[in-house]
Amino acid sequence: MNRFTRREALAASALAWFARRVGALPLADIKLGVTSDEIDEDVLSAATFLADHGLKWAEVRNIWGKYNTEQPVDKVREARAIFDERGIQVSIEGTGFFKVPLPAETPEGQKKLDDQWALLDRSMERAKLFGARKLRIFTFMLARGETPSEKSYARIDELLREAARRAKSGGFLLAVENIGGGHVATGAQAGELLKRVKEDNVGITWDPNNAGQSGEKSFPDGYRKLDAARIFHVHLRDYVHTADGRVEWANVGTGEFDNVSQIRALRKDGYTGTFTLETHWRDPKYKGDPHVARYSTETSLKGMLQVIGKV
Repeated sequence: MNRFTRREALAASALAWFARRVGALPLADIKLGVTSDEIDEDVLSAATFLADHGLKWAEVRNIWGKYNTEQPVDKVREARAIFDERGIQVSIEGTGFFKVPLPAETPEGQKKLDDQWALLDRSMERAKLFGARKLRIFTFMLARGETPSEKSYARIDELLREAARRAKSGGFLLAVENIGGGHVATGAQAGELLKRVKEDNVGITWDPNNAGQSGEKSFPDGYRKLDAARIFHVHLRDYVHTADGRVEWANVGTGEFDNVSQIRALRKDGYTGTFTLETHWRDPKYKGDPHVARYSTETSLKGMLQVIGKV
């Protein structure tokens, strides 16, 4: 059921006006975008939303019901044309590379690893079509009951160096996202990774809210353990702790995370890259509505624009 009422249409118009107002401020050099499928997996709908709200950047993950890396190249070209027509640039290609448990050093594990190298090849091919140099990747997920070990980190480092070697010939940057349940979940773990893996085309997609979900005081503590020069991309959202200590995503500006101070610190430290709003939060009043992602992103975008106005 489409609940886009006249009141919501007016609210969208007001948000677009506010976006244009922020764009007219000296803060216009903040490159803010949205993960496109957090608006809609239909590329035309997502690109139109971005253009209507004065945004010029998109992180691309799922398009038309599939991960972009699983779409044929003709569909990727179609998506690129839609973005181009609306003045939207792809800031980073979201991939699932190395977002699997670390394969065992067995023939079966080698087959799984070969699948990952094939995924990297597809990712680079599609990133080139999107006009993007940056690939969002991971550093393997923890299996059930697994805890990180020096042995696993040493093997991950070796595989990441090999990925960097393969990506470098195409001029691609690999931006490791810290994620809950992964070997690199926090700023502290990401900082240690960057000390061990020194390849200049390996950096971080810094997601302070993921780090917060993993139990770290991500700003300022986790952030200060990163080499800011190797932050290639940034994800922004908001979260709250429930009464039982769990983390739930929240509408930006209503949660616990200090987005204002985090963005200020990044800018002070020389970060000039892109920021992606990846809200994950879903507005309960639109539960069951097919457009819940779009409406929720629009609400969080208003909160994020207010944040930017305070930076």
